[in-house]
Amino acid sequence: MTAPERLSGWTRLTTGTASVDIIGRRKVWYIGFAVLVAVCVLSLLIRGFNLGIDFTGGSQIQLPAAGANGTITTEQVDRVYEGVIGTAPEVTQSVGTGGSASIVVQSVPLSAEQLVPLREALFTQLRPLGADGTPSAAAISDSQVSGTWGGEVTTQALIALAVFIVLVTLFLAFYFERAMAAAALVALVNDIVVTAGVYSIIGLEVTPATVIGLLTILGFSLYDTVVVFDKVRENTRGLLTLTRRTYAEAANLALNQTLMRSMNTSLIAILPVLGLLVIGVGLLGVGTLADLALVQLVGMISGVISSLLLATPVLVDIKLRDKRIRDQAARVAARRARSASPSGDAAPGDEDDPATDTLAAVSSSSAPAAPRPGARPTGKTGRKRR
Repeated sequence: MTAPERLSGWTRLTTGTASVDIIGRRKVWYIGFAVLVAVCVLSLLIRGFNLGIDFTGGSQIQLPAAGANGTITTEQVDRVYEGVIGTAPEVTQSVGTGGSASIVVQSVPLSAEQLVPLREALFTQLRPLGADGTPSAAAISDSQVSGTWGGEVTTQALIALAVFIVLVTLFLAFYFERAMAAAALVALVNDIVVTAGVYSIIGLEVTPATVIGLLTILGFSLYDTVVVFDKVRENTRGLLTLTRRTYAEAANLALNQTLMRSMNTSLIAILPVLGLLVIGVGLLGVGTLADLALVQLVGMISGVISSLLLATPVLVDIKLRDKRIRDQAARVAARRARSASPSGDAAPGDEDDPATDTLAAVSSSSAPAAPRPGARPTGKTGRKRR
């Protein structure tokens, strides 16, 4: 039993010597991502988005949660609203805590003839307390929200998204290569579609904070992909002249070497977002933080999964379109076939990969066999057989 095999699964994962065959199962990942994206796209086309008042326009009424008869609840406000207007408001939520807690009602645009009796009914039935601690009708405020502002936010966000994608594409093509830039963009588009689709499927309200949160996850999505691609480039440097492993095997090795780093980075990034949800929403009741945190949480989870199971497999398939990569893979297969033959003769010029690896062990009495998925190079320069 070799040294890596004696290590436990967790130890091998944390030391970058795991042997998870991610690339070999890429068709399974493709099917999974295709189904997920198809569901999200269908939801976007059929259900669309639950746009907030900032995009559709409407009326907003706010009153203190403290009343002369006790704490005012959202259910009480809904009953008063329905009794005066005849329909339920679109959104009624409690924001803030303690003495600053208040109830916010968002609805379709209301005329002055509707707002006046509504404010009177809210004051008469709920008796909200003013700043001086006595019931006050002035504590109830109302405002009209125009959908124009939300539309402007969306327009600017789309422009920012387009500029971001163009600049990232140029950077990746310059720093890495065009194949890696294309694979990274495939993963990025997947993250955007999945995040938007989740909001459509669940029916979460889309606010300007949601749009801003969507833009913030783009950098995280690419960060993890770039880390993996950098390792792929390191493992495949000079690959065309070697016959130790194929491009797909070298890419799978890079995934295993960065797997734990990706998981740790994602966990550390997600914890503050969960803090926003628990503290900002659960304790403080700030709805804006919920919109921002939810889109980031969904986007981060999608980003780390796509960087591992989509970006690198797509890169491998793109590279396999290159005849030089296919020819190198054929030489690797031919060498392994010769190694498995009874004579065990190796063709002149066949050499092992000179990359370092102190954990893998190879037999000195035979030519190297096909490496396990995730196994590292041996760190020894191969010798020609005579």
